[in-house]
Amino acid sequence: MRSRAARRRSGGGAPVPDAVIYGSLSLFVSILHNVFLLYYVDTFVSVYKIDKLSFWIGETVFLIWNSLNDPLFGWLSDRVFLSTQQPGAEISSPEVVLKRLRALSHNGPLFAISFLAFWVAWAHPGLQFLLCLCMYDSFLTMVDLHHNALLADLAVSAKDRTSLNFYCSLFSAIGSLSVFMSYAVWNKEDFFSFRIFCVLLALCSIVGFTLSTQLLRQRFQADGKAKWDQESTLKELYIEKLSVPQEKRITLAEYLQQLSRHHNFLWFVCMNLVQVFHCHFNSNFFPLFLEHLLSDQISVSTGSFLLGVSYIAPHLNNLYFLSLCRRCGVYAVVRGLFFLKLALSVVMLLAGPDQVYLLCIFIASNRVFTEGTCKLLNLVVTDLVDEDLVLNRRKQAASALLFGMVALVTKPGQTFAPLIGTWLLSAYTGYDIFQRNPLNNMVSAQPKLESAAALEPTLRQGCFYLLVFVPITCALLQLLSWSQFSLHGKRLQVVKAQRQSLTQGQAPEVKTI
Repeated sequence: MRSRAARRRSGGGAPVPDAVIYGSLSLFVSILHNVFLLYYVDTFVSVYKIDKLSFWIGETVFLIWNSLNDPLFGWLSDRVFLSTQQPGAEISSPEVVLKRLRALSHNGPLFAISFLAFWVAWAHPGLQFLLCLCMYDSFLTMVDLHHNALLADLAVSAKDRTSLNFYCSLFSAIGSLSVFMSYAVWNKEDFFSFRIFCVLLALCSIVGFTLSTQLLRQRFQADGKAKWDQESTLKELYIEKLSVPQEKRITLAEYLQQLSRHHNFLWFVCMNLVQVFHCHFNSNFFPLFLEHLLSDQISVSTGSFLLGVSYIAPHLNNLYFLSLCRRCGVYAVVRGLFFLKLALSVVMLLAGPDQVYLLCIFIASNRVFTEGTCKLLNLVVTDLVDEDLVLNRRKQAASALLFGMVALVTKPGQTFAPLIGTWLLSAYTGYDIFQRNPLNNMVSAQPKLESAAALEPTLRQGCFYLLVFVPITCALLQLLSWSQFSLHGKRLQVVKAQRQSLTQGQAPEVKTI
């Protein structure tokens, strides 16, 4: 298996194990993406002064493109793998991995360049918002698809995959330090320092992608050359298959029909849609919760600390979750995190918004556990890749395509999060983030005797209810769908054993000498 080859190289004098290099790719994504998530809305609303209509149009178009580009790119990448397994038509693992690495070496630097387009005003705010979002997400999708697909292509066993994911979490935690540094240079009035900071981050990402992918490609090219030499030597020993049927390519409609019969896939994407919504809801509204629930109770440095911890702790915490996954299985750990999210939210609701220390812990832990769950779900998708290969007897696992189909259903949650959140807040409190002085505008609609100070408690109460009821609702929906997911325990062991037997069964028959 590929994972055994990786261990042989790491123990045979190679300076850096493949798993470490694979994990380092997460660093070069996270140093940019965390800054993007934290500041892109505030930049366009507060700095570029985008109007509400342009914002909603941009988010709507982004919703459509964000959902479609994952399966589109996955199909373009993996459609050749969808045909039914035939003798003598196998594609070697090194060839698949090299294809992924070539895509990462091209799209990684382009992703870093698209990140820079957000921080300089070069067009009308509405047009720039739309173009930047679509361009950034296109390259991010290509990077994520091939990076996640490598998790399924490099290893089959749960132990090896959790090892790969361990290094991803470790390097993602290091990459989250960019959030701490960004807080020091973020200034809406003077954007120059922040722009220089973003350029430095982008340069680090470009260099990192280039070096890491080049090193991995060199190693797997050696594996591919060895396999090619072996096949050339044994060419005369293959049994001739004079009547091998012509390989039939699977169309997109046939593939979608296969997925519609894949029940575990359907229940997983229902659960993951809610998870993606909750993760991005926390990212988008974390600064708002700090401002209106804690700003008058804690210092600026404490707020900065909570913000940084909320980005770094999920990755560090995930290192512990991965050790639990090795002992208890991913299914049990994810289910436990859903129950924990529900319990913490109910406790916070009963305690009320005046318990400052409890509120600090809840705001931080809510994001930590939610993001931690997201990091574990890639392991579940790799198990679904195995089940898809076994159920449909594919000649090679279509890893990137399945990750893309998962994103097709779940990524709308990324756009629904700010739209639903701002709508709920406005409906309950009248607070509109697009108005330049929202509290003043709220006051103008009230009798003259009321003041902004009198309406602030209503906004605070609205933020609190939004903070606790969203995770309660998400947890209940996720527990319902997760209870129907059956790819765990004995069934998962059977699927992995069958995938390994299919992979090993691809070796050509040899004449008896």
